[in-house]
Amino acid sequence: MQITRTDTSPTNVTLKVIATAVELEPIKKHVLASHFADVKVPGFRGGKAPLHLIEKNINQQAFLDEFMEHSLNDLYRRAVEQEGLRPVGQPDVQLKKFVPYTEMEFEATQDVIGKVELPDYKKIKLPKTKVTITAKDVDDVIKSLQARMAERTEVKRPAKDGDEVVIDFAGADEQGEPITGATGTDYPLVLGSKSFIPGFEEEVVGVEPGASKEFKVTFPKDYGVADLQSKKVTFSITAKKISELIEPKLDDEFAAKVGPVKTVAELKADIKKQLESERSWQAEQAYQSELVKKISEKAKVDVPEALVEEQIKRMEDEERRNLAYRGQTWEEHLKAEGVDEKLHHDRMRPDATDRVKAGLVLSEISEQEGIDVTPAELEERLKTLRGQYEDTGMQEELNKPDNRQEIASRILTEKTVQKLVDYASK
Repeated sequence: MQITRTDTSPTNVTLKVIATAVELEPIKKHVLASHFADVKVPGFRGGKAPLHLIEKNINQQAFLDEFMEHSLNDLYRRAVEQEGLRPVGQPDVQLKKFVPYTEMEFEATQDVIGKVELPDYKKIKLPKTKVTITAKDVDDVIKSLQARMAERTEVKRPAKDGDEVVIDFAGADEQGEPITGATGTDYPLVLGSKSFIPGFEEEVVGVEPGASKEFKVTFPKDYGVADLQSKKVTFSITAKKISELIEPKLDDEFAAKVGPVKTVAELKADIKKQLESERSWQAEQAYQSELVKKISEKAKVDVPEALVEEQIKRMEDEERRNLAYRGQTWEEHLKAEGVDEKLHHDRMRPDATDRVKAGLVLSEISEQEGIDVTPAELEERLKTLRGQYEDTGMQEELNKPDNRQEIASRILTEKTVQKLVDYASK
């Protein structure tokens, strides 16, 4: 088999493949052999006729089509392996010449993963930040528990700090159009809790039961919903009910009600332990992300455009699901952002490129380090996941080849990142 390689870019390759009867004959015999049982040859029982007679009695067009498919797939696979390519997506194959069963020539253009040049990642250090839990952190949790268990006594006076006000609210933009995600009904708002955006709760103070009010608030520039960041919104509210909150006394009786403890001291110790566990996990996730980013930025990678496009699609699909959960359509989201489909798509490209690059870097490191996932590790993870789902349908999903491969990839990434953490934190 003759292979001519042309690199049209660092991430795109065209292979010209010429095969002769030497390569094609074994493929032809393989295809014929697969029809031993279903081709009827007079004088022979099923599966007993010689190949040359099966060839004479088989549907010639169907045989030719099947031979072509097998030949292109097999020859292309061998050419990719011989050239050491890592394909991305499907190739564009053009048949240039074909003499039945004796000669074939085709060209295949394929996106590939280019060269990945890693930095000396073993020497990249990143100190860990120690997680500390203060007495104030514990007290804040206790205050939240007290507020949650407070007795509510309805009052007929203007609302003040510390009260719970049940409100209906609706937000509109500067053009007076309703804003999806900025509305609520029968929402129990505790004034002074700072659970709403800055400036909102202050406007509710002084509102009387049954009264309505309109005011303007600007969302923070770092607000969690991108559509609402720095957005000026006019809110209309109605105070449906005002209740004075009487918080329970912090004593052993309260401690026994809110946790598996008997005393206030035990409650504080339990809260501190939970906070340490939660924040340690968060800190470790942040540390790993920062470390991978640091290594990835120092690496040189030619990122295939096809992988970037796939990543953008995954990001947009996830965004669509989040919007649907909030009750907002994709069209409403684009309008709120002031962009069209193309601009939104292009705006996600830098982040998508960084994610793909990081993934390729981790893949290269796992290969250099000889890290893999054993069948036992995969089965152990699958066992854990199955235990999290009572739905048999969901458990069956875990056994599908694509899902098993995705889980194995996740484990490989985790092991690779942990290896990097070991190097960086020594």
